[in-house]
Amino acid sequence: MDARAKRTVSNEQAELLRQIPSVDELLLQPRLAALSNRVDRNLVVEVTRAVLSGLRERIAGDSNGTELAANSESVEELVAAEVERILSRSLQPVINATGVILHTNLGRAPLSAAVVEEFRRTATQYSNLEYDLEAGKRGKRDVHTAELLTRLTGAEAAIVVNNCAAAVLVTLAALARGGEVIVSRGELIEIGDGFRIPEIMEQSGAILREVGTTNRTHLGDYENAINEKTRLLLRVHPSNFKVTGFTDKPALVELVALSQRTGFPLVEDLGSGCLVDLSEHGIAEPTVRESVEAGVGIVTFSGDKLFGGPQAGVIAGKKELIAKVRRHPLFRALRVDKLTIAALEATLGAYLRAAWDEIPAMRMIRMTPQEIKRRAENFIRELRPELPLDEVEIEIADGVSLAGGGSTPEQSLPTKIIRIASARYSATKLEQRLRRAPSGISVIARVEEERLILDFRTVFPEQEPLLVKTLAAALH
Repeated sequence: MDARAKRTVSNEQAELLRQIPSVDELLLQPRLAALSNRVDRNLVVEVTRAVLSGLRERIAGDSNGTELAANSESVEELVAAEVERILSRSLQPVINATGVILHTNLGRAPLSAAVVEEFRRTATQYSNLEYDLEAGKRGKRDVHTAELLTRLTGAEAAIVVNNCAAAVLVTLAALARGGEVIVSRGELIEIGDGFRIPEIMEQSGAILREVGTTNRTHLGDYENAINEKTRLLLRVHPSNFKVTGFTDKPALVELVALSQRTGFPLVEDLGSGCLVDLSEHGIAEPTVRESVEAGVGIVTFSGDKLFGGPQAGVIAGKKELIAKVRRHPLFRALRVDKLTIAALEATLGAYLRAAWDEIPAMRMIRMTPQEIKRRAENFIRELRPELPLDEVEIEIADGVSLAGGGSTPEQSLPTKIIRIASARYSATKLEQRLRRAPSGISVIARVEEERLILDFRTVFPEQEPLLVKTLAAALH
């Protein structure tokens, strides 16, 4: 028998249990009565019951805090606090001071003010999402992004689903279900949160045909694997990992030539979605246009990585292949909503106007160390008067920022970082105090060599006054 079942209740515990007010009594108290008028009364009732049940368990367990049972005001406080916690927004803004531009855990690419305005316009009124204004009849939501995408990528056609994994899934389902897909063993990658290319392929109904080895795959491996069951060739760009040493794989042009000789489409998952050459800024990623112009049948890529837009998966390529994908039933299940389309339109428009500063991720990538240093110096001048006297060491040093988000492995951007040491708190404790920030906005920073690290590449200028306040409070 459970030891708790054998436990007898002492006279003192029994008295405390008798003092616990009933749910009805508590709900008549002024604070909870007012709370019930402000929020759903059923929620207040459920929370009150849960709080009282917890008190009974604590008393029966003879734990500390049983004095709360005899104090209705304390019980009211517990109920009110729990209701407010439930109603508070879990998703909230943070200051990203890590220097990781496309931080997957922090929402990847931040969106521009222009996108927010498009959200407002689109969300607060009706729109021609699937209505052809010229013809006066039902249209397709693809048209709002298709021309912009084809102009930027050089593809014949383009459609959008809710993320890049979905783009790969529906493409394989539409073009290779029941048949074999040939892919290099060295490209069977795992992407975010444990999702793996082989598993996505399995869900699509396509059959994986691995060729080559982890580090070396030759064109002949693909040629020898082609048989009557083959449906397409798949190339996965290693945007979130890098294999070094004794490695080899066919060039893209070789796979395109093989695709053209055999008639089997070549699908390339580029992942990071780089639309323009960023090599002068320290990022060497192949662009979508390069793959399209090389003759790849379909290119899939993310909207919220180097593209700098909302979460989406773009499928761009040859018209007849895109048409097959669009007709597949999964496409409707995975399609994007009007807000994603609005965000894509605004972001793509900025690309076509070469308005790089309107795309936050692009603006951060293009920042120079000199610009970041000036901001860091100004920030320290504002911060110093708020610091505890002689307790804080603060300096500017050389550092590196990362693109992040499963993009550009082993590639970094030179930056200037702020290094902070406190006599009162360890760097780890200081990072924790910033992250929890009970009285301000949470700040996500790094710890290196027993110093708190702030990289202003990923801090928005308008966030700096709040960062001063939050950091000063954490250091006290």
